[in-house]
Amino acid sequence: MAILEPGETCWRIESAQRAAFLVDYQDYFTSLAAALGRARRQVLLLGWSFDPRTRLAPDGSKGVAVKADEIGRLLIDLAKDRPQVDIRVLIWRSAVPISATQEGFPHRAKAWFRNAGVQFLLDGTTPFGACHHQKVLVIDDEVAFVGSGDICGDRWDTQAHLDRDARRRSPAGGFHPPRHEVTMVVEGAIAGALGDMARERWRLASGDVLVRPAAATGEDSAWPPNLAADVADSRLGIARTLPARKGDAGAAEVTALTLAAIAAAKTTLYVENQYFTSPLVCEALAARLAQPDGPQVVLISTHQSPSYFDKLTMDRTRAVFIWRLRAADIFGRLRVWAPFTTDGLPIIVHAKAMIVDDTLVRIGSANLNNRSQGFDTECELALEATRPDERAAIQALADRMIGHWLGRSGAELATARERRGGLIAAVDEMNRRGRLQPIEPQKLDMFGEFVANFHLGDPMSVADSWAPLRRRDRLYRMARAVREGGLRLQPHLVV
Repeated sequence: MAILEPGETCWRIESAQRAAFLVDYQDYFTSLAAALGRARRQVLLLGWSFDPRTRLAPDGSKGVAVKADEIGRLLIDLAKDRPQVDIRVLIWRSAVPISATQEGFPHRAKAWFRNAGVQFLLDGTTPFGACHHQKVLVIDDEVAFVGSGDICGDRWDTQAHLDRDARRRSPAGGFHPPRHEVTMVVEGAIAGALGDMARERWRLASGDVLVRPAAATGEDSAWPPNLAADVADSRLGIARTLPARKGDAGAAEVTALTLAAIAAAKTTLYVENQYFTSPLVCEALAARLAQPDGPQVVLISTHQSPSYFDKLTMDRTRAVFIWRLRAADIFGRLRVWAPFTTDGLPIIVHAKAMIVDDTLVRIGSANLNNRSQGFDTECELALEATRPDERAAIQALADRMIGHWLGRSGAELATARERRGGLIAAVDEMNRRGRLQPIEPQKLDMFGEFVANFHLGDPMSVADSWAPLRRRDRLYRMARAVREGGLRLQPHLVV
């Protein structure tokens, strides 16, 4: 049975003339700048945060053929040079404490774009306590980027994740730690569907109805000219999370797709994610680990969250769930690793990616926490392989992503995986420098147990956002339904 099912595990399935996987922000920012330089009709950007001072080419990339590589200046120059291009930037209206940690952005960006030909809007239409977490950029309804991170000054890094890199400098002048993100860029009808989603977001936030840009006639696509496609002529799905609101039931395709993907895994389930606090995901993984013929499960996450709030809410719950998975792993097929640089500096894993065998790849903004299942807005792209070349591309991506943690190429990882008969054995062989370290769950005190049991700071939906007792009971019932019901859960049960 297909994993991608319209109306359940995805919102829409559309064709893509080309698609490419961009690992870390050196490649993403270079490709983004090149694509923006080719925009002719419309640019739509959705984000959780945004800093117009962000440099897209701190490495001096020759592929960035623009006047200035600061994203704010680039957009202003684009509006000036091509006034026919409709440029819209829609960013979540973050709470003051969150904005304060980002030097007042994105709120300060309003003044940056005043009378500059760029329509900038802060979106506060989420339920109280929720956030807009979608990270999407659409150009001319021809090319779109969907990924894990925002355009901010502390995101850029290379796949080498060097201990000391002078290019990893924030706009304020300080150096930021190594960071890992994953993005997918697509071309074709799938980009138009993402444009429809972005225009609907703009309508809800502003009341203005945006016109879909006319199809190109005799123009080059906005696809970055130096970017090679990983797959061509494929069909991709769009999965969303939308919180329920008055007159709208919301959407939980991300949750349905997550559970369907875990259920479909045969040999290997590889996951990179910032958080791991969803009881539904935990129980689905535990059920697969308990099966004699279940898949190997590899989870990659940050050793410790960088913010105090996340340490308090996310890391403590993650500790409980790691214990749960270890108890279920009676066949020894689980690894939970944190990546480090050569000299032992923790790498911030902000990616939200899942690869199932050589069959399915998912890339987007959704975390494996409760918020991303039904409270915040999320968006991701999914490719389900139906041809040998698509399966080869998915496997090559998995090998490249895993290999880069070890300072090795995807080809080297593939060779070790085939020789040792599996991913875990291959990593164990190649991880001699200890670049991947087990995440050891810390022992919780009484307060930590309280935070984890009631999932404080991590609501599932509007219905339990300010009712932790209701949240705990609801999550327990849903997790039991996942455990006992074949790992499938209808989306309407979430929202």
